[in-house]
Amino acid sequence: MLKVVIILLLIGIAVSLFGGLAFMFRDAEIPDSKRTLYALGIRVSLASILLLLVFYGLHTGQLSFQAPWHKY
Repeated sequence: MLKVVIILLLIGIAVSLFGGLAFMFRDAEIPDSKRTLYALGIRVSLASILLLLVFYGLHTGQLSFQAPWHKY
């Protein structure tokens, strides 16, 4: 379940990144537009939640540093 949430957060970060890029180009002539700033805030929030979930997963043992191809 944790891995699915992490993947969804990564997808959300990518969507926010490209949304901010689109807002930056669309709102180039509008000096008071805050949509790019809001997209950045959403992306930073999602990245913070992602880091917390990864640390939680490592702490609880649901995630590990061992790569699947290095089984010793």
